[in-house]
Amino acid sequence: MNQYLPLFIAFCLFFISQSQTTSNTSSQQRCLPDQSSALLQLRKEFVEKRIYSEEYFPFDYYNGSYPKMKSWKADSDCCSSWDGVTCDAHYGHVIGLDLSNSWLCGPLNSNSTLFRLRHLRKLNLALNNFSSSTTIPSEFGQLVRLTHLNLSRSFLHGRIPSEISWLSNLVSLDLSFNYFQYFVAADYHYKNLKLRRIDLEALVQNMTYLRELHLDEVNISSSLPQSLANLSSLTSLSLRYCNLLGEFPSDIFLLPKIQAIDVSGNHNLTGFLPNFRSGSSLKQLRLSYTNFSGELLDAIGNLKSLNFLDLSQTYFSRELPNSIGNLESLSHLDLSGAIFLGALPNSIGNLKSLSYLDLSGANFFGELPDSIGNLKSLSYLDLSRTIFSGKLPDSIGNLNSLNYLKISSTKFSGEIPPSIGNLSQLTSLSLYVSNFHGQLPSTLGNLAKLTSLDLSYNLFSGKVPSSLGNLTQLEDLRLSNNNFEGKFLISLTNITKLTRIDISGNQLKGSIPSEISRLTNLSSLALSQNSLTGAIPLVLYTMPSLSELYLDQNQLTGPLQFQNISSSQLNALGLGGNKLDGPVPRSISNFTKLRELYLSSINLKDKMELNIFFQVKELQSLDLLGNNLLVSKENINSTHHKFSDLYLPSCNLREFPDFLKAQNKLQYLDLSNNKIEGKIPKWFCNVGKGTLQYLNLSFNLLSGFEQPLKVLPWKSIYYLDLRSNMLQGSLPIPPLFTSYFFASNNNLTGKIPRMICNVNSLQVLDISNNRLNGHIPQCLGHFSSSLLVLNMRNNCFQGSMPKTFIKGCTLMTLDFSRNKIQGKIPRSLVQCRVLEVLNLGSNNMSDAFPFWLQSLPELRILVLHANRFHGPIWNPHTRFGFSKLHVIDLSHNNFSGRLPPEYFRTWNAMQMVPAKDKAQPEYMGSQSNYYEDSMTVVNKGLEIFLVKILTIFTAIDLSNNRFDGDIPNSVGNLKGLIVLNLSSNTFMDRVPSSLGNLTALESLDLSQNELSGEIPQQLISLTFLEYLNLSQNQFIGPIPQGGQFWTFENSSFEGNLGLCGSPLSKKCGNNETPTYKTRQESSIVEGFDWKVVVIGYACGLIIGIVIGYFYTSRRTVWFLRNFGVHIRS
Repeated sequence: MNQYLPLFIAFCLFFISQSQTTSNTSSQQRCLPDQSSALLQLRKEFVEKRIYSEEYFPFDYYNGSYPKMKSWKADSDCCSSWDGVTCDAHYGHVIGLDLSNSWLCGPLNSNSTLFRLRHLRKLNLALNNFSSSTTIPSEFGQLVRLTHLNLSRSFLHGRIPSEISWLSNLVSLDLSFNYFQYFVAADYHYKNLKLRRIDLEALVQNMTYLRELHLDEVNISSSLPQSLANLSSLTSLSLRYCNLLGEFPSDIFLLPKIQAIDVSGNHNLTGFLPNFRSGSSLKQLRLSYTNFSGELLDAIGNLKSLNFLDLSQTYFSRELPNSIGNLESLSHLDLSGAIFLGALPNSIGNLKSLSYLDLSGANFFGELPDSIGNLKSLSYLDLSRTIFSGKLPDSIGNLNSLNYLKISSTKFSGEIPPSIGNLSQLTSLSLYVSNFHGQLPSTLGNLAKLTSLDLSYNLFSGKVPSSLGNLTQLEDLRLSNNNFEGKFLISLTNITKLTRIDISGNQLKGSIPSEISRLTNLSSLALSQNSLTGAIPLVLYTMPSLSELYLDQNQLTGPLQFQNISSSQLNALGLGGNKLDGPVPRSISNFTKLRELYLSSINLKDKMELNIFFQVKELQSLDLLGNNLLVSKENINSTHHKFSDLYLPSCNLREFPDFLKAQNKLQYLDLSNNKIEGKIPKWFCNVGKGTLQYLNLSFNLLSGFEQPLKVLPWKSIYYLDLRSNMLQGSLPIPPLFTSYFFASNNNLTGKIPRMICNVNSLQVLDISNNRLNGHIPQCLGHFSSSLLVLNMRNNCFQGSMPKTFIKGCTLMTLDFSRNKIQGKIPRSLVQCRVLEVLNLGSNNMSDAFPFWLQSLPELRILVLHANRFHGPIWNPHTRFGFSKLHVIDLSHNNFSGRLPPEYFRTWNAMQMVPAKDKAQPEYMGSQSNYYEDSMTVVNKGLEIFLVKILTIFTAIDLSNNRFDGDIPNSVGNLKGLIVLNLSSNTFMDRVPSSLGNLTALESLDLSQNELSGEIPQQLISLTFLEYLNLSQNQFIGPIPQGGQFWTFENSSFEGNLGLCGSPLSKKCGNNETPTYKTRQESSIVEGFDWKVVVIGYACGLIIGIVIGYFYTSRRTVWFLRNFGVHIRS
């Protein structure tokens, strides 16, 4: 037996050797035939086509995308040489398939061979185009070994099958950013993935190993299940724009391994942040555009690992806690649009890792803390649309890593600190629309990397520093609408990279230097609205890159001439408002690329021929405002020049020009302020019938339509203005998609057709000052979800107001004044949370005071004048409101009762003294661009119609009621108040001395009450007071002497038998003469004398004019344009 032992051992060694060889051979040929067959068949199911959609795919998509399936060949091994395929090393099963960015186009079918790959663990089909799929196949639920599934950004849509929840081994699921966009009936529509609440619950319950759950833009439309907080392994949760409802389960924030939470864009999702524990692993938190609210607790400072925090457009109340400064790892902080109260904490300067800070639109007030200069890593800072005030801190110059700084539309003031020149890495600086003033610091010239500089719409003055010529990398320079003086800065012509210069709206003088021609890259030059003189350099018309040239509203002279312009690149040219000579030369036709031409008010001696502009072949937009236009009577056929925009207001036109008959591509037509009379011809209704978007026929003499129309014909129109004509008959109905419709100041009669409620795109409906009658259609309260302005003032409407205003109502102005409306104010009006103006004056309404109006947070003007309202105007069981109220007129009603001492304490808007250094006046309603609010007020004893209402105007009129008791002492808190009228009531006792605090007051009427005691001496400090009426009371003692009191006449004090002293003839006795404590004080008062009176009176007069109470002159055109005032006769 032993003799066979060596032979047996040799045989075993040989067998083992052969077995290893076989094993090695097997490992090299490990792709199983059924697997490769399934993959090859899968390739045939799709077309390989690259997708171009920069909006849909991430920016790095194009770098990493290629057709991976091209490497799949039948004669090669799928496990070793096929892109995107991973196999099990022992059995040859395909366990991983990554076909992301693979140009796949086609449907995912339920019979796809993909579902024969039952051993798959990781599947990535992201960034392909499966839009032709009807839905995600339920067969995905058969791939039960899957641990990773990514179908994101693949144009999938439809319901997510419940079978997905069978994938209980998943640790990562990504179905995010799937939607399909298509075009139907001139509008875009979207299809996206949908997930039912029941399927979401099953998914969460079964996938207990989930670490990543990304369902961004999947339409869930329900609340999140509480069981989501049981996923103890969850590290990343992303549910952006899922239309989530209800309250977010706060325990999710406290999951032990959670690192990233993103629920941004769910506008109806509410929630609160918990008390975060120390040791939290949370690194990214994004809650932007949600309804999260409550208090941001100090515990936020425990998130030591947090590097990304986005709370933009949320509703957290109270202050940002100081503990925010404990987030030492934070690199990205976005609080834009948040409504935090209070100041920005100094601890913000502790965030040494911060590189991105966006506070734009946030509600922080006070000064920007100096500690902001400690953020040495900051590269992006946006403070635009904030209410920070005061000066920009010098420490801003310490941010030496900053390359983007935006401080636009703010309340900052003062000069720009010279330290801003230390920001050596800055590439973009925007400080537009603020209150910065003074001279620009020369250190701006140190910003060597600056490519964009925007300082427009401020109060800067002096000369533009020559150091700006050092900014050799500058491409975009905007200094418009300031007070810069001097000549055009010649050193700017050395910055050869400049593509845009805008210095319009300043006080530049002198001529335009021809050296501008050095700027061969310049594409836009705007020097309009200055005081430039001399001739226009002809070289400007032929600069090689210049496409926009705006020189209008200057004092340029010389002949209007265009020479050698065949090479001109100009497509926009503005020369209006200058003193140019001669007719428009026929050489204007040589502008071969000119599309926009603005020649308004150039005051040529002869009439301007319109036909000459038909020779400019590419001309599409023409503005000839204010010129004396000569229009040929030639019959112009349809092949003639086609315009898109025509501005012909104030051109002395007396009829509709015939050439308009051929204009079937017009989008914008303005014929306002002409003398066109009679009826609108039938042919005019075909002008731009399918294209016209803007039509202005206002301020003419039109009487109606030649062809009666129930609905006006311009189907694409969004702005239609027929106001201030002589239109008769019934109200014309605008087309379906109209947004702005004006038909005020005409002679329209009859009832409002119910068809008006079909125009549900309306934002402004103004039919005031007509003779319309009947009942107001009830549908006007809820027919349009976008309605901002409803003005039906001064008609003959009867009945009640619309009773139903829906939730989400967008009304900002509601004016039903001067009608015959009866009944009560509908309680549903409380749904209009953005309502700013409510004017129901001069009607027949009868109701108690609507206390619930105090809950409207934006209400600025409340007029209930001349109705039959009654009862008290305060209720001890309701909290005081009206924090933004500027004007309240409750006069000529039956209100009664006392006002408590604290009544006016919450009227915050009237407590702020208006700023006097505004760059330009602001008017209520101007945010809508096309509409400005107006109203009638009684001021200084006169009824005045304000065509525009300055935002600084404030007034209280409680006159002609039955109020009694004391005048509340809290009225003295209203330091911004301009008009106060408490006349014709039964107020009694003394006038509170706190009225002397109303330093902005111009009109005070306390007449016809039962006030007694002496007139407070403090009233002489009201240096702007221009009108005073204390007549018909029971005042006694001497009339205060000094200040504006020396300007008032007897009528201000008559009917007070106990009063004495100037201006009354009754002299005061010795015991009634006011005495002063010391001779020095007496001399001070005597020294006040007429100088102070004259100064005070002059200031009061000037401010009065600025606010718009001009009534002595009949030449009101200029005044109306600038201040908007009409005086009622």
